Amino acid sequence: MATSSVPVICLPLSAHHPNHSSSGFQNHPIISLIESQCTSITQLKQVHAQMLRTGLFFDPYAASKLITASSLSSYSSLDYARQVFEQIPEPNLYTWNITIRAYASSSDPFQSFVFFSRLLEQSCQVPDKFTYPFVIKAASELTASRVGRGFHGMVIKACLGSDVYILNSLVHFYGSCGDLDSAYRVFLKIPRRDVVSWNSMITAFVQGNCLEEAFELFREMVVLDMKPNDVTMVSVVSACAKKEDIEFGRWLCSYIERNGIEVNLTLNNAMLDMYVKCGSVEDAQNLFDKMPEKDVVSWTTMLDGYTRSGKYDKAQRVFEDFPYQDIAAWNVLISCYEQNGKPKEALDVFHRLQSNKSLKPDEFTLVSTLSACAQMGAIDLGRWIDVYMKKQGLKLNCHLTTSLIDMYAKCGDLEKAIEVFDSAERKDVYVWSAMIACLAMHGRGRAAIDLFSEMVEAKVTPNAVTFTNLLSACSHAGLVEEGRSFFDQMEPVYGIVPGVKHYACMVDLLGRSGRLEEAAGFIAKMAIAPNASVWSALLSACRLHGNVELAEHACSQLLELDPRNHGAYVLLSNIYAKADRWDQVSSLRKFMRDVGLKKEPGCSSIEVNGIVHEFLVGDNSHPLCKEIYTKLDEIAGRLKAFGYEPNTSQVLQLVEEEDMKEQALNFHSEKLAIAFGLISTGPSQPIRVVKNLRVCGDCHSAAKLISRLYDREILLRDRYRFHHFKGGNCSCMDYW
Repeated sequence: MATSSVPVICLPLSAHHPNHSSSGFQNHPIISLIESQCTSITQLKQVHAQMLRTGLFFDPYAASKLITASSLSSYSSLDYARQVFEQIPEPNLYTWNITIRAYASSSDPFQSFVFFSRLLEQSCQVPDKFTYPFVIKAASELTASRVGRGFHGMVIKACLGSDVYILNSLVHFYGSCGDLDSAYRVFLKIPRRDVVSWNSMITAFVQGNCLEEAFELFREMVVLDMKPNDVTMVSVVSACAKKEDIEFGRWLCSYIERNGIEVNLTLNNAMLDMYVKCGSVEDAQNLFDKMPEKDVVSWTTMLDGYTRSGKYDKAQRVFEDFPYQDIAAWNVLISCYEQNGKPKEALDVFHRLQSNKSLKPDEFTLVSTLSACAQMGAIDLGRWIDVYMKKQGLKLNCHLTTSLIDMYAKCGDLEKAIEVFDSAERKDVYVWSAMIACLAMHGRGRAAIDLFSEMVEAKVTPNAVTFTNLLSACSHAGLVEEGRSFFDQMEPVYGIVPGVKHYACMVDLLGRSGRLEEAAGFIAKMAIAPNASVWSALLSACRLHGNVELAEHACSQLLELDPRNHGAYVLLSNIYAKADRWDQVSSLRKFMRDVGLKKEPGCSSIEVNGIVHEFLVGDNSHPLCKEIYTKLDEIAGRLKAFGYEPNTSQVLQLVEEEDMKEQALNFHSEKLAIAFGLISTGPSQPIRVVKNLRVCGDCHSAAKLISRLYDREILLRDRYRFHHFKGGNCSCMDYW
């Protein structure tokens, strides 16, 4: 759960309140009513009426007090404050500053810019050192880089470039915009840094994932005897959570206690989150039990901690003890399961929610549930949610649109995904990117490129995710030159610095097309250090093309970065098996057993009548087990009669007898799911199968023939893409 805090910028509460009242109205009894009696907008309006009747409203000081109450009090109303402002004949600078400040902290910070512009155009007064921190804060909220830089220039021209409040605001602004170099340059120029200066810079480093820099600045702060406060510690503890360094995290918690730093709810939640993300749910529980105050963040963090660690019984108990048993609590449980790779459990919780007549799913419920449907291939429930939203009159925002597109595409109904996309009233970059990803996974590379062109023509600026999806589309369709061109355009044309995911996509693109040496050379020239996903892409390409020597190099590099990556051992083992190097296969698998690494078992699922059925290799636990294996025998007989020969090279273990190899292939989980689909669905229904691993070559060949012999459409989604089998052909054109 996110607990990272934006630093509190110490803006002076007075905002420089000059006394423009020559009549001594500051002691007027009506004005005293604002501070001592008003507790609601209704009461404030009554005072406003009295001020108008007595003429008091037209005194600048008196009017500014009314503005302050209407915009910054606990019962404030910005709409009303704006009406009051428009009635003031000549607002003083304090009134302008208060209005700009109120909007900067509102849901519409852009209005701060509007009022700042009006101040410049309509008033004889000029912005002062109290004005700029507020408009800079608005620029931070909107990540309005160009506007904020303009304010920075105005500050320098106004000879206010040494004011600590303004400089702190600028550090925060540049950090919010991701310009850490500028933030640090401003930080170094602050003549007398206060604790807020340090907090702003540390938080900027944390938000920019420059964790070591944040830790170093914290150490420097301590050495210089600048006492950290609770805001400092929230940022540093959050950095520790990101780094997943439990030992340093425990030291920080001890430091907080030793130095008597005030521990409030926000800091407790940050420590709780750190323990959970570092994998120590026991430490988290101990802290949780001691916390004098808990809010929904505290409870949801514990819920997330137990689901992350696989302790689902305890997660359920936390949910049952949840003091906020509203729809938000249900949303947290569904989201925790869905985000931690437990979509089946997420859907079970949603079904329980459906039976609760006092609660109705909201947007957050539906987004998480649609994501779980997408993971499971549960299209029946996904369709139900689509209909439910229409019946409830829920307007599709970009989050729901993206989730609905993703669900239909991952459940195999690409045409429906396109229909949702085409009918969307508003399409942000995430909606466009989601649709490009859908076309990519279905092997429609050209269509994905065409859609990208439409996106650019629609003046929607692509982001890093867009390019990851676009490069993936090129990779799945074998569009090497197109992919290379898009990668080369990223920074010079679109201002997006390629990240490690983009490099991994390029390695996959080159490797999948057989250009293994070029892929290896590309890695050697990378502008950033290759991570596990880059080497994994090269290793997968070596498996496709049987390059043992390069595979050993890629695997060595991968394991150096991630020693317990079981997938690396399995891939190399499979490469050795295909090369008949069984001694090395045995050595690798023995090593995996010795160190406690297990291969992820193949699992295929199929939804029939709203129920998801799962199958493992050689599974005999299904109630219709007998019928399924009878159907498998029938399928095997028909395939042989048609002339099909099983590809026994796909048996990646040493089996001497050929018939035993065939039997091993026949029991693969995707074949069990297809057999179940044939006996459980009508002849006009497509058979939709989801597999957690890459489909094997023999199952791919068999599925093509089954689609022809049984005249059935089979939609098989594996870990990487979709395969549409129909009439003996596959949509991937055997390029996968």
